[in-house]
Amino acid sequence: MTVTRNEGPTVTADDGVRLWAARSGSGDPLVLCHGGPGLWDYFEDLAELLADLTPVVRWDQRGCGRSQREVSGPWTLARFVADLDAVRRHFGLRRMTLLGHSWGAQLALSYALAHPRRVSALMYVSGTGIGPDSDWFGTFRENLHARLGERPERLARWRELTGRPHLSEDEERERAVLQWSADYADRERALEHAGRLTDPWLGINAECSRALNDERRRNWGTPGLHDACASLDVPVLIVDGARDPRPRSAVDSLERALPRVRRVTLPEAGHAPWVEDPKGFREALTAALRARG
Repeated sequence: MTVTRNEGPTVTADDGVRLWAARSGSGDPLVLCHGGPGLWDYFEDLAELLADLTPVVRWDQRGCGRSQREVSGPWTLARFVADLDAVRRHFGLRRMTLLGHSWGAQLALSYALAHPRRVSALMYVSGTGIGPDSDWFGTFRENLHARLGERPERLARWRELTGRPHLSEDEERERAVLQWSADYADRERALEHAGRLTDPWLGINAECSRALNDERRRNWGTPGLHDACASLDVPVLIVDGARDPRPRSAVDSLERALPRVRRVTLPEAGHAPWVEDPKGFREALTAALRARG
């Protein structure tokens, strides 16, 4: 795992852990929550796409990317919600407009459920809903193998790297590029898109990833979570790429539960819809930003 020093502004969480964060522009920003868990902010191209529409706040989650790496957690959703609130306080925001992608969509939704009065609007992008993993994970694995299998040598290499107990930094990056290439609808440019996501390569925090995924498997898909979403008085935009290998049907239960929700599905996009349909993605966000409370 690559360990990098903090660069630029930092947020100090209530337990003293330093989080990398940066703000562009002035005015009411859109706060971006990256996916993973265990990754880093990869939203440079999204920030550029939205530059004339809204300022943004980007940040690296605890133990990840440019944030303080010499930490041992705690790797819990509650801790990450508290870290996101530290980002809010650092930038002097009374309320936040949140955009969460993939695992970051789960984090942003969880923050809104915990602090609804601190959220003016939520953009839930490429999440996997509020049901159990059985709603989506098996189909995702099948789709992952099928897409990698379009080039048998890539599937074989991914399996080889996945089966090794220890990988070099270059091998870890190679494995990630192969796996993430399955996320894109445009199969000819999939490796290119995935390669951009890993440049720079900041290393995956595997311990963080395992712990938070285990917590989701234990706690997601409960009646209590459904009821909490049904009571959420915050406008929510759900954005899907129809060709995401994670089945979009997994998000249906979240859409049904939310009282103030709009959903936009981009037919020719995969897991990172702003990459493959920037025009459609920007149009969806423009409407949501104008309507935020």
